[in-house]
Amino acid sequence: MSQPDATETFNRLRPRLIRIAYRMLGSVAEAEDIVQEGFIRWYQADRSQVRSEEAFLVRTISRLCLDHLKSARVRRETYVGSWLPEPIFDPSEEEADSDITLTLMMALERLSPLERAAFLLHDVFGQDFNQVSEAIGRDPATCRQLASRARTHVQTAKPRFPVSDEHGKDIASAFFNASRSGDTQTLQALLADDVTLYTDGGGIRPSAINPVYTLDKVSRFFAGVSRREEYHQPPIVHRGLIDGLPGYVTREADGLLQTTALEIEDGKIKAIYIVRNPEKLGHIAFAN
Repeated sequence: MSQPDATETFNRLRPRLIRIAYRMLGSVAEAEDIVQEGFIRWYQADRSQVRSEEAFLVRTISRLCLDHLKSARVRRETYVGSWLPEPIFDPSEEEADSDITLTLMMALERLSPLERAAFLLHDVFGQDFNQVSEAIGRDPATCRQLASRARTHVQTAKPRFPVSDEHGKDIASAFFNASRSGDTQTLQALLADDVTLYTDGGGIRPSAINPVYTLDKVSRFFAGVSRREEYHQPPIVHRGLIDGLPGYVTREADGLLQTTALEIEDGKIKAIYIVRNPEKLGHIAFAN
């Protein structure tokens, strides 16, 4: 295979490889770096011996991600405050991973790297266990066990009654108005009793260091924010799905973006995910 042909093949598969790497790592920037490294290895390989270009590249990306996750976990242990995946918008409906929401990605974080890889490659990206075996370097029976254990954990993160896109947008809009205006009564009506708030500022922008639990504490958190003397309600610059969850993007008083995604169950907001860390928002650009 000539260099132009090799590049064309890689570019054709690149979107799928990016999706795999992002689901494995939870970072757009890191996924792009991994895929670029995969291209270098693809270019340097003896491609005349490759039976399946896609299998080769999926295997390469998977193993690079597994190696990267070892160091990433060490970094996350010293991360300031809650760690959330980098937000992406309106995931492609063309791939089977469109139902992997931020909620499920948080559940994936609690898995071992091998469990995460086996589950994603088999259950999400449709690889059979022989292909998974080649990708992560374990025998098919072990891969089946890894995926099964992962599936048990992930199932608990799936909502029993998924909210429709339109209803999700309505709840997100009502939440923005109530949480940013100090309307505590309306806000409390939107929240589940056991709601949890996660805010990721990465130690760069102000945020709650620990998750905030329960309806009372979460509503008091937002009431406190809206009562600050310097507070002004920010403009919304984007509405839509954020990692599969209803949400929006705002431009805050410091001129930087912030994403808010809502996990909704039984018509109530069960979890709120706010990303403020600018290092996780660099791939997002909206006009003023």
